[in-house]
Amino acid sequence: MPDTADPAPMTVRRKFRREGEERRRQDLIEATLDCVAEYGLQGATLRTIALRAGVTAGLIRHYFPGKEELLQEAYTALVGRMTEQAKAALVMEEASPRQRLAAFVTANLNAPIIDQRVFSLWATFIGRASADPTLARAHREGYLGFRNEVEAVVAEVLAAEQRKPDASQLRRHAIAINAIIDGLWIEGCLAGEMFSPGELAAIGIKAVEAELGLAPLEPEISGRIGLKSESGSKSKR
Repeated sequence: MPDTADPAPMTVRRKFRREGEERRRQDLIEATLDCVAEYGLQGATLRTIALRAGVTAGLIRHYFPGKEELLQEAYTALVGRMTEQAKAALVMEEASPRQRLAAFVTANLNAPIIDQRVFSLWATFIGRASADPTLARAHREGYLGFRNEVEAVVAEVLAAEQRKPDASQLRRHAIAINAIIDGLWIEGCLAGEMFSPGELAAIGIKAVEAELGLAPLEPEISGRIGLKSESGSKSKR
């Protein structure tokens, strides 16, 4: 029994309980992704997810109103994780905006973002998004979140080039760059064995530079960026 006369232990217990609940919530999201990957959206029932997470089906409703909300959170987590992995590549000491842009593109076109399981999950959710408003909203938010990151990187690069694009120009650049990355990402996930190490990233960097009207980076700089991203295991929308 807790000692009600001592407020400190009670505060600690509440903190541990909150941490445990958040951890359980994340466990349910991960179990949902596992079940969708293994059984598809229809086969990923609340009972199946609960068994995978090691809880009762009734406990899931303590965290999520129903299956649709749980699927939305799982898809949001999947896409958000890829965006965060790509953003991690931007943390480079003494790097120029051009180098940061190249690292960002490279991260998106290497493992762990390029991954057959990730692609399968993404495709499964996308296949249902047109008929499911909750998934459609999650997809839209994920897409816009990633595109906003692209806009920020592009704005930094163009500012370093003494260019001042307006909001509509930044938007068009971000849409085009997102399409370049998405297309190469799909190629890598579906047929990665057909490409040599770093090939998709090199193609992506060249295409993005062309979209922005930039002269190509020096080969040795691009190579160092690619090696750093791959060795750091950095990595959809």
